[in-house]
Amino acid sequence: MTSSMEQLYQQVILDHAKHPHGRGLGVAPGGVASGESHQVNPTCGDEVTLQVDVDDAGVVRDVRWEGQGCSISQASVSVLHDLVVDQPVSTAGDLGATFRALMQTKGVGLDDEAAEDALGDANAFTGVGKFSARVKCALLGWVALNDALIKSGASADAPKENA
Repeated sequence: MTSSMEQLYQQVILDHAKHPHGRGLGVAPGGVASGESHQVNPTCGDEVTLQVDVDDAGVVRDVRWEGQGCSISQASVSVLHDLVVDQPVSTAGDLGATFRALMQTKGVGLDDEAAEDALGDANAFTGVGKFSARVKCALLGWVALNDALIKSGASADAPKENA
């Protein structure tokens, strides 16, 4: 990855960490299935509580969260919010699987242009894959989303990985 690309990615992470999207827990509106998950990364103490609302058509209508931890964990949940709100649950699941695959590339990145396009700002976390201790930070919100979707009844998938 070029130095300018790494700087751009670092800036995306810092911007999301300083100005997180979807932050703030609340009450689900009527007419939606809702689920909540609290996840902790025992390695570093990062934590997130995530709430998800899914409508009758199986579309993620909102993601709300509160958390504390490093800029990677907090920015990752912010980017997750932007990617999955107004998407079908199946698409949210696919994005989570693609993000996990990105983290497993050890910083090389995905060799799939369509997958990279789907991840958008989440590609900024490519370099995190080089640091195994930080991968759990980046995945924390995604694990919470998967668990919250299961608890909402919108997804019957078993959790793929614990944070």
